[in-house]
Amino acid sequence: MVKLNRFIQFNDETVDAKTLLLYERLGRALADAPFLELTERKLLEFRPKEGIISMSVFWRHRKGEETHAGRLSDIYLLTAGFWKHFKVSTWIDFNRQNELHPLRKLAGELLLLLEEFRMSDFITKERPGTAKAFAIRQEAYLAFHKDRLISNMQKSFLADALLNQLYISLYEGILTDTTVDWGPIDYGLLQSILQQAYDAKSTKDNTFIANRIITIIERFVDKDLTLQYYSLGDSLTEDTGTFHYHKGMSDAEKGEEDSKETIEEVFRSWHRENEKESGVHLEYELEHGRSGKSDAGDAAEGNEEALIEEIGYGNSEGNENEHWTDGDSDKKTKRDTKKKAGNMFGKEHLNVIFEEKRITSIDEVENRKKLVIWREEQKPYVRSFVEEMKKRIDLKEDSKRERLMKGRLSTKLTTMVVDERPKPFYRKNAPSVKLDAVFGLLVDGSASMLDKLDETKRAVLLFHDVLRQLDVSHEISSYYEDAYNASKEMQPNVFGLMHTFIDRNKDNGPSILSFDANEDNRDGFAIRWMADRLSARQEMHKFLLVFSDGEPSAFGYDRNGVLDTAEAVMETEKRGISVIHLFLTTEEPTDDQKALFTIMFGNKTASSNSVESFADQTLRILRKLLAIVIRNT
Repeated sequence: MVKLNRFIQFNDETVDAKTLLLYERLGRALADAPFLELTERKLLEFRPKEGIISMSVFWRHRKGEETHAGRLSDIYLLTAGFWKHFKVSTWIDFNRQNELHPLRKLAGELLLLLEEFRMSDFITKERPGTAKAFAIRQEAYLAFHKDRLISNMQKSFLADALLNQLYISLYEGILTDTTVDWGPIDYGLLQSILQQAYDAKSTKDNTFIANRIITIIERFVDKDLTLQYYSLGDSLTEDTGTFHYHKGMSDAEKGEEDSKETIEEVFRSWHRENEKESGVHLEYELEHGRSGKSDAGDAAEGNEEALIEEIGYGNSEGNENEHWTDGDSDKKTKRDTKKKAGNMFGKEHLNVIFEEKRITSIDEVENRKKLVIWREEQKPYVRSFVEEMKKRIDLKEDSKRERLMKGRLSTKLTTMVVDERPKPFYRKNAPSVKLDAVFGLLVDGSASMLDKLDETKRAVLLFHDVLRQLDVSHEISSYYEDAYNASKEMQPNVFGLMHTFIDRNKDNGPSILSFDANEDNRDGFAIRWMADRLSARQEMHKFLLVFSDGEPSAFGYDRNGVLDTAEAVMETEKRGISVIHLFLTTEEPTDDQKALFTIMFGNKTASSNSVESFADQTLRILRKLLAIVIRNT
């Protein structure tokens, strides 16, 4: 889980997760599509199969205002423009007609350039508040194309240079003179044709303009585009909106194959298909044969929210009486069930299979000695901490509210004479039987914890002993992913339960000392899992603590782990559960590490300067959280 130091520093860039999530929510609102996800790619992009739209990295490493406005303009174009107003069928027909043309790349990107101009103008008129973002976009891209124009002419990339010049002419005005000698190409004629773009009302209108320009220049340009400037239409091919049904199905079972007219329709059709294919009732299928008729008349409808449980192990052989023993029965009852995450924990974890199992206490002499020694060393800290909290509770109980209209009569009756409206009564605060709080503690179980395992156990043990003494409900669990068995189809995860809510005040010190490090970690998934358990509790104050030593790392999770964890934290906070993070490190954390955890956990993240201070930091966090509970009781 420890963050790696990349050889090339600019490859170590981290995304501002919370800002990206805000952009994503804006995109969902404009497109009216709550399933949309937003990423950052080289160019603007649509990926219907994944339900993803991508803004461009073009806006990185610029001034803050320019970056923000540029990214907003990307989102406006993707969701308020192309989403509903770009004709997919016209685009597919256009590509089919130019399939064998030597300048097919230039033709496609020219059409997208014209469509971007049409969309920008349409959005600005419909939503005047977007004008500033598009003005900044226009200025930045004009500078880009002017620079590329000179560079492409020097390299004899004539097709690229023409696309650059057409962009400049379109946005600066048709009457703007070109600074490049185009030789036999009549650029004035191209400008007159380009002028029609100002009146274009549809994708079909711009298709006509693009075809005319290509017809004029095809005699003079013998090489297609070298670079790529637009990738918006790459995923919109002829098979985008069609699905491969099982050959045995009848036409009636397949349903109507309507062509998708807009990007919105394409995305929604793929989203519906993916939702139908989720759930345990579709663990296997024959291509898209799920709609076929069954011979059975008593089949139960599938429930996509159901959990997969392993209950049939198939270990019996021959006569049941000969092979079934009490020992086997115990093994069966102790075996934990595995569950499939499905849609319950976010799109990043669709193929996660997880199990919740008790950490078996290792009854070793060494662990028993450690437990006695550590508790003896921590005893003064636990005693003083518990006494401090109890004094605060007593002070809270003894304090009284004075100057009330009714209640007990105060001994200070001067208010009867001095005040116009005397309030000589008071009330004592009702005593609290116990702290109205619940805690969940997640402990990173990845392999990088090996060098700090004992110190982590001491901190967790202190956490456990303090809350037991104060009679505060809590649950402690490690989390890790089985990296050796993880694949694209299945990612096994394990929650090692050291102490659960049903254990109440049971001493689970031996289980804590039996905790061990394993492989990878999937933080966002673990946070959502613990949040679900805390949400079921009745206590007023709910806290989720995460002890970890680096960034998330699991199968297919490296790229989106930081963003997914930040989103999980935001979701949990909205549910009324406070998420607090303690960074476990053997040395002083770097600025990059601090910034990374701020991205994921906001300002509720703390770090230790050394392994010896894990326990001190744990007490400091508990002191602050319990003070909040006492104050608001």
